[in-house]
Amino acid sequence: MSALTTRMKVAWAVITVLVLTYALFPVLSIMATSFKLPSELNTGTFLPSQWTWTNYNEILGPDGSARDLFLPALRNSIGISLIATAIAVVLATLAAYAIARLDFPGKRLILTTALGVSIFPVISIVTPLFNLWRNIGLYDTWAGLIIPYLSLTLPISIWTLAAFFRQIPWELEQAAQVDGATSWQAFRKAIVPLAAPGVFTTALIAFFIAWNDFVYGISLTSTSRARPVPAALAFFTGASQFEEPTGAISAAAVIVTIPVVILVLLFQRQIVAGLTQGAVKG
Repeated sequence: MSALTTRMKVAWAVITVLVLTYALFPVLSIMATSFKLPSELNTGTFLPSQWTWTNYNEILGPDGSARDLFLPALRNSIGISLIATAIAVVLATLAAYAIARLDFPGKRLILTTALGVSIFPVISIVTPLFNLWRNIGLYDTWAGLIIPYLSLTLPISIWTLAAFFRQIPWELEQAAQVDGATSWQAFRKAIVPLAAPGVFTTALIAFFIAWNDFVYGISLTSTSRARPVPAALAFFTGASQFEEPTGAISAAAVIVTIPVVILVLLFQRQIVAGLTQGAVKG
């Protein structure tokens, strides 16, 4: 492969800067807004003239007006997302392994159905789900959100892990069985450790999907008992009816984004490795 010329390097550098600017500008704008005073929100300036922690005190401070709304929602988001992710990864690992290793009728139908579920518009099933949950007692509960979240996380998890399991040599499992291991022992001790990058990547993707959901969160909850952060932001109010809670919402958005950014920065190599290994068909 020939080396890049100076003109090509400059072109790629310009493209990279433009893409980064396009991607990061909304984030930087939200961060700047979170440090503005309410009187500066409509001035049209990008950076605040006076940096303040007022908005963060509103959602985290002991006397913050939005503390009782934000902190329970943050707890709900963490718990619900972690539980939904754990269940989705376990079920998807078993399903993907069966799809990749076993030959049975309807295997392609399962993958097609999973793909169809993932692209099905969520808003179209919220109303019947709302009525069903009200009748059986799952409305405004953690379980009432975890179950729908599985419909969002399971399809992508199955597709990602099925592609990854296909790259693991079948001979490794056969060798373990020849040495006396059962099918379950071969799967647990020989296959799962090799599939760890793919499983980890799938878990992160599933967590991000559950963490960012708004439609289910706003439709299937009514109190802080189970309402997640994305839905709770819609209920933020200003200090008065004439004040917009833009600053407090921006501060909450920054705090909610921090865990996602930290996970991506810490495990970016594992994420890339899991995605690329599962994308190359051997």
